Amino acid sequence: MQRRKFLQSSLAVTAGLAVTISPVIAGDKNSTQKEVYEWREYEMRFGSDQGQLENYFKTALIPALNKYGVKTVGVFKEWNQSEPAKFYLLTPYSSLENYLSVNTKVKADPDYLKNSAAYNGIPADKPIYSRFTSSLMLSFDGWPAITIPSAEPRIFELRTYEGYSEDAVRRKIKMFNDGEFPIFQRAKLNPVFFGEVIAGDKLPRLTYMVSCNNMEERNKGWAAFVADSEWKRLITDSQYANTISKISNTFLIPTSYSQV
Repeated sequence: MQRRKFLQSSLAVTAGLAVTISPVIAGDKNSTQKEVYEWREYEMRFGSDQGQLENYFKTALIPALNKYGVKTVGVFKEWNQSEPAKFYLLTPYSSLENYLSVNTKVKADPDYLKNSAAYNGIPADKPIYSRFTSSLMLSFDGWPAITIPSAEPRIFELRTYEGYSEDAVRRKIKMFNDGEFPIFQRAKLNPVFFGEVIAGDKLPRLTYMVSCNNMEERNKGWAAFVADSEWKRLITDSQYANTISKISNTFLIPTSYSQV
């Protein structure tokens, strides 16, 4: 009987370890759990009332997320707006468990239900968006938590790297952790978040975001990045060869109510 209890206890501990994300230390960052990010892209319909979606973000979704501990929700528009327009939503969570817990609480929250009534009442013949896509990301060991830029006018660059295999993306993430973060900082390409996409389309891939005050500073920053001696050393290291098969980027600006 004692042996059975011991085995059950051991299995419980092992299972707990399997789902726990260990704290990490990244440069001058404090030891912290690796965050989880949900990234949504809303493609609006031609002629739709964009204000309905923005009002939902401002009065229902963001206040509810803030209420349950998610303090920095980002909402962005394209720097050069396309047609139909797009909105982007960034929500950071402290863990996968926190993601599930917060969303369960938000969906049952009386204030959220009341404040989202108009949004949920939009008729089927007048939809405001075609669909939205969503992906979940796990932050990198070397940059485990989101960094909120200063409140001054700024532009964000969202970059996605697709790899030909899971190992290629793993090696690229290792390249970031092994030395790229200080290069970004020296180049004044201010990092916001780095995430390995663990659920979503176009896998395997990683996504990250940097910010600058304007496009001129962004261009200067990338010129400084590729000229950095540490970057030149990293790209000659054979373990990082053939890690990226496709790069895509999008330039974004925050909405007036964005918390990022």
